[in-house]
Amino acid sequence: MADHGGSVVALMKAMGLSPEAVERVSRLWGKSAARNGGRTHLLLGHLLDTAAVAGVVWDRYLSVAFRRRLDEVSGGRGRLWFMWVCGIHDCGKACPAFQAMDVAEAAPVLAAGLGWGRLPTNRRKMWRHDVAGAALLKPRLVAEWGSEETAGWVWPLVAGHHGTFPSVCDIDPPHREVQGRGAAWEEAQRAVVDVFTRAVGFDDLADVRPVGALRKAEQLVLSGLIVMADWIASDSRQFVGLVDAELVSFDGAQDRAEAAWERLGLQGGWRSLPLPRGRLDPLTVRLGVTPRASQREVLERAWSMPVPGLMLVEAPMGEGKTKGALAAAEVLAARFGLDGVFVAMPSQATSDPMYEQVLQWVRTFDPELESQVALLHGRRRFNAWWRAIWEGKPRPDDEGCGCDSVGAGGVSADDDFGAIGEDAEYGMPPAEPALTGSTGSETDSPAHWFLGNKRGLLTAFGVGTVDHLLYAATRTRHVMLRFAGLAGKVVVVDEVHAADVYMRQFLVESLRWLGQAGVPVVLLSATLPPAQRQLFVDAYLSGVLGKADVHQPVPEPAGYPCVTVAYGVEGQAIAESSREVVPSWRESVPVELAWLPDTETAGVRVSEAVRVSVVDGGVALVVVNEVARAQAVYDELRNGGFDGELHLLHARLCAAHRGDRTEECLRLMGPKAGEQRPRRMVVIATQLAEQSFDVDADVLITDLAPTDLLLQRIGRLHRHSGTRRPDTHRVPRVLVTGVTGVRDRIPRFLRASEAIYGRWSLLRAAALVMEAAGPLPTPDGGEPLQGEWESAKWSIPADVPGLVARAYGSEAVCPGGWPEAEAREEWQAKELKRAGRAEGFLLCRQREWAFPTLEGLHYAGSRAATEEQLDAVVRDGDPTVEAVIVRQVPGGYRAYDGTWLGVHGEVDDDEVTDRLMGGIVRLPSRLAVAAQAELRPLPGWADRPWLQYQLALVLEEDGTRLLGKDRVAYDDVLGLVVERQ
Repeated sequence: MADHGGSVVALMKAMGLSPEAVERVSRLWGKSAARNGGRTHLLLGHLLDTAAVAGVVWDRYLSVAFRRRLDEVSGGRGRLWFMWVCGIHDCGKACPAFQAMDVAEAAPVLAAGLGWGRLPTNRRKMWRHDVAGAALLKPRLVAEWGSEETAGWVWPLVAGHHGTFPSVCDIDPPHREVQGRGAAWEEAQRAVVDVFTRAVGFDDLADVRPVGALRKAEQLVLSGLIVMADWIASDSRQFVGLVDAELVSFDGAQDRAEAAWERLGLQGGWRSLPLPRGRLDPLTVRLGVTPRASQREVLERAWSMPVPGLMLVEAPMGEGKTKGALAAAEVLAARFGLDGVFVAMPSQATSDPMYEQVLQWVRTFDPELESQVALLHGRRRFNAWWRAIWEGKPRPDDEGCGCDSVGAGGVSADDDFGAIGEDAEYGMPPAEPALTGSTGSETDSPAHWFLGNKRGLLTAFGVGTVDHLLYAATRTRHVMLRFAGLAGKVVVVDEVHAADVYMRQFLVESLRWLGQAGVPVVLLSATLPPAQRQLFVDAYLSGVLGKADVHQPVPEPAGYPCVTVAYGVEGQAIAESSREVVPSWRESVPVELAWLPDTETAGVRVSEAVRVSVVDGGVALVVVNEVARAQAVYDELRNGGFDGELHLLHARLCAAHRGDRTEECLRLMGPKAGEQRPRRMVVIATQLAEQSFDVDADVLITDLAPTDLLLQRIGRLHRHSGTRRPDTHRVPRVLVTGVTGVRDRIPRFLRASEAIYGRWSLLRAAALVMEAAGPLPTPDGGEPLQGEWESAKWSIPADVPGLVARAYGSEAVCPGGWPEAEAREEWQAKELKRAGRAEGFLLCRQREWAFPTLEGLHYAGSRAATEEQLDAVVRDGDPTVEAVIVRQVPGGYRAYDGTWLGVHGEVDDDEVTDRLMGGIVRLPSRLAVAAQAELRPLPGWADRPWLQYQLALVLEEDGTRLLGKDRVAYDDVLGLVVERQ
């Protein structure tokens, strides 16, 4: 092993380089003074800094599993090899194309005898140093390693460190001059590689040759870690530039890296997690629950899987799936050497309570680990626990308040019925300037470095919107950084049924890559159509086996709840389902279904039914399919003098109002309501009530929706044991509305519902409801639409899997004369078209899945033009537009709650910022274009990091404004009101 303790100058002399070569290599710069805090940093200095950071990453951050893989491919020298591959990334800067970029920095290089002629100025002919590094390194690796195949998976790691992986044909220099002509340049370029290699600890470049190869997904992980090490080592505040080569040494770089790591407060997660002493301890000791049969089954599967794999858990609403998943995550992490967990939720609203649950769980391993739990969505500033930990604000329990966040997100349909992007990450400052670094060295202080753009998943424990998982499956810049944040973790995806056909393309792509990277994945769902269950299993196994067309039939589960597992052993695909019936924690109960006639005129009939349903008391939940309809129902009840508590929840409430109301609903009808439960109460909500809304209603009134979503809504009905109910609500009852009439014996649906869900799924849902509720209603007074059915109730949860299987199966379920076949063809064509739209953004084309390297992965470049468009990429819609409600008053502006802002909207302190940001509201997608064209931040926000990029929805003195062709207003009760002009 080479001696690497002295300066690089001493090392170069010991290697026999000529004085001229030593001088030339000593002048090559890697960071210019102009962009490095005023101090030049030599190229060799930056390479060694990056390698030294990689060494600390290995020691304090990498999972045992990934270290084991690097040891395997390097012949037991994983740490050394990892440092080399991270540090060599910038070797391409040793060429005229880079050295000539800064005139001041170029002067010493020219004076040392490394010259160049006229360089091209056309951007298409310029040579980036990442590509240059691959071009310079590839022939040497092939020659000295004696293998095109071995070199073939390493050089793309160098070529891709700026975010994209080019094809091999794209790394050739466009002009000979950019690479450097003559013996002097060739000698200097070889010396940079050789000196760095010796300084790190290898004998020579041949000694670096790996004995095996990482799989493509593992290469993507390694590429992300290279970027991570490079970004840390490129921080001029942590690594002061060195312009004297006599001061550059690997020992010095290691000291700098250790100090920087401490200052930044970076750390990993569990590191080496011991196996639980008892097989049920992760549930009983860690989570403090009495295990239910379904949770035992989940945990047993985690213990018995021989290798990391996929677990798909299907269980009724309220069964405790998430606790079972966390318990399984502990077992999987301990068994397979993983270092953390990422929990993906369907919305911002569901992410907040899950963040607080994961926070409490992580504390049971080590209280100091709470600083390594990240909340990943754009409104995390409004979560009281996140702010307490990451911003040093008072803890919620210090003030006696609960864990619910101040603001909430979520999914609901707006008037355009389009998909809504959930994550607002890119509407915020790119690196959250107010939180740029940790100043202390305490291990329990949060590492604000992870708050930078694209870095959130690198935190050891994360909870966030599923978008973050899907981003890691898109062909976008720096996708490797996102994917590296998933590797070495257990990935849990809750409410997986919430992904539509477009989002499922990215979920399937994620599963392929995670399967190949050996990442255990736990998918949670109330139930899934058998075809989706098979799709997810095949996707994961395709990754495990490295084939694009794996199909391993999934056995039919013995009952419900059930657990399906999939993994690969010695090249063989295995898929298993629960072989014995697993009893649910509560017995199935019959649910009565009845039709409620409806019309397109929203509100009247629903409000009448609400009054009747709670005339003798009770808590009613009303779930409708569009915001305007929810507002209309609320208005009818409010104006009609409803005698009881009345609440309205939808996606167009501002953050503060929505958070307050969500918390109030959970307090009054959640699992801990007790005596606080009102005698008479109605909650009118949109689709956000379908999932992770842990409330208990006595009666449900709901718009017709696809069967699986209808069942999700029914999951809020009689949800908690021990709830005291009026005698009239002893039996759970559902009123289904949203069918506006019958024409030619064919049901007609609300236009909003059909636009959101499509006709086929609604027809089949209506047919299945008819089996329990009888003929469809006819609001116009005609004869009921007769069908063929047997009078029955739905038994929940026992009937759930059968209903979902029938709803999405190939057998006809609709009465004769319904356009079921025609609607199915329309649905299939639409689904195929949407899936095709997603294909253009997927990380890898299916026919290239089996390719062994990352070369050419970004064959068409980054398909997302800007990071702001990422949410639209994975959710098939226009970018989410959010704005802060501001009221214009004489002499200045006020926040939504009346807080004075100033003549130009000035904000004096964080408290005012918080109050102002409580007025953030999501705009309907049809207003997105107008909002982006017409709205701007207020002038007084320019120096406030959380506000300088935030659009202001300035309402005039009458409380309204024209936005595009629509007039908008904000009502403190109804939320954002849109009047079409």
